[in-house]
Amino acid sequence: METKIIDGKQIAREIRAELKERIAAHVANGRPVPKMTVILVGEDPASQVYVANKEKACGWIKMASETLRMPASTTTEEVISAIEKLNQDPGIHGILVQLPLPDHINKEAVLKTIDPKKDVDGFHVVNAGQLFTGTGDPLVACTPSGVIQMLKRSGIEITGKHCVIAGRSNIVGKPMAMLMMNENATVTVIHTRTQNERAFIQDADIFIAAVGRPNRFSGDDIKEGAVVIDVGIHRTENGLCGDCDYASMLGKASYITPVPGGVGPMTIAMLLSNCLKAYEQQIL
Repeated sequence: METKIIDGKQIAREIRAELKERIAAHVANGRPVPKMTVILVGEDPASQVYVANKEKACGWIKMASETLRMPASTTTEEVISAIEKLNQDPGIHGILVQLPLPDHINKEAVLKTIDPKKDVDGFHVVNAGQLFTGTGDPLVACTPSGVIQMLKRSGIEITGKHCVIAGRSNIVGKPMAMLMMNENATVTVIHTRTQNERAFIQDADIFIAAVGRPNRFSGDDIKEGAVVIDVGIHRTENGLCGDCDYASMLGKASYITPVPGGVGPMTIAMLLSNCLKAYEQQIL
């Protein structure tokens, strides 16, 4: 079987072009430029890179951005105070707190403070609750919504398919399950306590790996013709890899996402999409 590679970079470029066009239309109609503020606490090297990439992506689509840098010694109360000011600023349409935060900061209290209407990460309990109940028009976690876009834009049928998700995190696994159910898939979530996990994976039409362990799954785990979405990314002595052993799945999967160049670019594209959606909900 020839395995088709899902090019996340190309799909992300398509989405950015669409967003740039929408922003240009708003500005041409005399509306303000949408703006995102990122709060970065501490000097975590990976977070510095992620924030720089987000700033660059905002520039590509002519979205304004700023980064509020705070020292690692910042208290929970100080971060909350900064967020409350951004919540009240009508010129700020999206707020993102870069994770991880220093250990002494109460992450839940910080994320809960963000106005759900400006919560471009889609982590607030209000947005998560609306996704769960199918009410309102929530901002949805970026990685899962990016996966949905990859599947749809690749012409992959979701309705009626059995989707197996490995991982039950609040950031990926749980919202991914809800989104797939909303697309009329039959969903199974497996995790560290699942018994005989391979039996579930081998029954999957669509397998989404999000466990955070390098090369955890191989071609022997999936059935012939399965669609494989690899959410993981890991730096090893042999370079970057995902949760799946990519090489062993080629020729067996019908579609697969590469690492890098698969889900990663989509996450940032959907962050931009969320910010523009938040902007439009606030000004229109």
